Amino acid sequence: MARICDITGKKVMVGNNVSHSNRKTKRKFYPNLQTKKFFIPESGEWVTLKVSASALRTIDKNGITSVLKKALENDNILL
Repeated sequence: MARICDITGKKVMVGNNVSHSNRKTKRKFYPNLQTKKFFIPESGEWVTLKVSASALRTIDKNGITSVLKKALENDNILL
C-alpha cells in the first residue's frame, strides 16, 4: 500500500542527506502516517483510513464527516 495520506494527499518527498563535508546523497522524507478507525455517526459505520498527524488534528477540529465531505469534493480521498 502506498505511503499517501487518505485525507490530505501527503506523500513521500525526495531530498538530500548533506554530510559535514557537504557531500549529497539522495534520501526520502516520509509523512507521519497513522492507520486509524473512525466512526461515522450519520451512517453508523466504521471507516479505516491512513491519515497523517496533521489530518488527525484537522479531524479533531472539524469532525470526521465534514473532513470526509471536503476530501471527496477535492478528489483527495483514496478509499
